[in-house]
Amino acid sequence: MTRKGLPGLTAQIKDKLIQQALERRLRQAEQGSSVAAPAPVAAGEVQIAEQHYSFRLHPGYQQIRIINDGAARLGIGSPFFKLHDGIAGAVTRIAGREYVNYSSYNYLGMSGNAEVADAAKAAIDQYGTSVSASRLVSGERPIHRQLEQEIARVYGVDDAITFVSGHAANVTTIGHLFGPKDLVLHDELIHNSVVQGILLSGARRLSFAHNDWAALDQILAEQRHQFERVLVVLEGIYSMDGDFPDLPKFIEVKRRHKVFLMVDEAHSFGVMGKTGLGIREHFGLAGGDVDIWMGTLSKALAGCGGYIAGETALIEHLKFLAPGFLYSVGMPPPVAGASLAALKIMLAQPERVTALQQRGRFFLEQARAGGIDTGTSTGLAVIPAIVGSSVKAARLSAVLFERGINVQPILYPAVPEKSARLRFFVSCEHTEAQIRATVEALVEESRRL
Repeated sequence: MTRKGLPGLTAQIKDKLIQQALERRLRQAEQGSSVAAPAPVAAGEVQIAEQHYSFRLHPGYQQIRIINDGAARLGIGSPFFKLHDGIAGAVTRIAGREYVNYSSYNYLGMSGNAEVADAAKAAIDQYGTSVSASRLVSGERPIHRQLEQEIARVYGVDDAITFVSGHAANVTTIGHLFGPKDLVLHDELIHNSVVQGILLSGARRLSFAHNDWAALDQILAEQRHQFERVLVVLEGIYSMDGDFPDLPKFIEVKRRHKVFLMVDEAHSFGVMGKTGLGIREHFGLAGGDVDIWMGTLSKALAGCGGYIAGETALIEHLKFLAPGFLYSVGMPPPVAGASLAALKIMLAQPERVTALQQRGRFFLEQARAGGIDTGTSTGLAVIPAIVGSSVKAARLSAVLFERGINVQPILYPAVPEKSARLRFFVSCEHTEAQIRATVEALVEESRRL
């Protein structure tokens, strides 16, 4: 009697071996252990290892090549840099085909909204496409101040400042306000922009366990007295996991140890709270309970850039001295006009926020009922499907794309290999029917893989 082999076993073993080899090569590249042999040196020429003057041999580029090579050997196409034919909302068109879209931050459907587009066009007509200068010298326009005043008003603080980049807002704010005699503590899952800002500042950096205010309290009890200024940085909603901190507890810790508290609301403003005013509204807090409010205009507010909101001394300081504002061109008028219009629509139409929250909860409930590992997600716009393997995440994304669902994989080394996932961003314009069909396909293909 001939025994048949288990279907797919050889392929599974091959995948695992390739994946393990990929991880080893990535670690080697990160450690710079792949050193090219010295090239022959002509008379009088300085002898320098080629990897020190070649972008081709730069460790970062080598990592990209290793990942692409591993994906090709596994038969996985790149899921990145897809070309969208038009507006990317709850649905999008890619290469002429329509997809249900979960890869955009267009939470409230404002990007593509007719009123928002009209506001951007009106700003172009009045101010042009660029202010063509730093705002400090000759790039200031009324629309900048109108947007900043409205942001300050909804946060219940003195003032606000807008930057042309959300990433740069964090980098330049933290990098400018803090220095070598200071300490910056952050949640272990904090965004890259915060880490880059701390590196720029020269301050000492320490992380604490995710959403663990007690761990922060303990670190401050041990470390606070050794530094001058101390900053604690949290996020309103963590974009990889879709959960949020117990902000009142962190505020208590901040006050007890006399430190500054910064909250990055990139993914929580427009998403949390009854009318979308973020984690502050969710917990019923005063604007002054947090020292530095940060957010982005590129998600719920349909623009591009970031903002900082807080007391007058903070904002004036940044407007006159923060390099990322002082030496940067002012925000383009159509971007400011679009975000200002989106903010006003959000306040006038709270049903958009209600629908977003309902759709997120529905997605989370359906996914959990289907046995999908959604981690610590609360269903507020961001829902991960943790599959525990970069290969599986990439293949799952690809097969869902074939079925008309656009969702991006998050792979090692962006997350630990065991945390590789698909990340679903929900919009208020997704329908329950779309979500139900998506989760059914997700469950079916997850089991198949």
